[in-house]
Amino acid sequence: MPLSEDEQRILTEIEDHLYESDPALAREVSQTTIYTHAFRNLKWATFGFLCGVVLMVALLSVSFVFAFVGFLLMLASVLWFERNARKLGSAGLEQMTANMRGGGLRDVMGGAGAKMRDRFNRPEDQPGE
Repeated sequence: MPLSEDEQRILTEIEDHLYESDPALAREVSQTTIYTHAFRNLKWATFGFLCGVVLMVALLSVSFVFAFVGFLLMLASVLWFERNARKLGSAGLEQMTANMRGGGLRDVMGGAGAKMRDRFNRPEDQPGE
């Protein structure tokens, strides 16, 4: 059922207010889809699995109980990976691979390098050290 003109006007006002009050949030919400969110979670699950492997191998000589914690981290990461892989599905995988071909791997991976550069860049007008 389409929105009435009054409802569309109210929705437009809400969107404009969001863009004025918090443009970073508005940009993040407009760019994030369920596919990009699931793909980001896949990256974190992979990182958690690798941390679990390192933890398990490093602590196996110290204590079996501590190594088991690493195994549990690996198990939780695999389950989280599987859940997000199902969310991503074949349609999301096709969209992500099309984005990789069109925009490059840097855009798909989130531009972490650019975010770090932006975070640590100082404005030109401040005296440098």
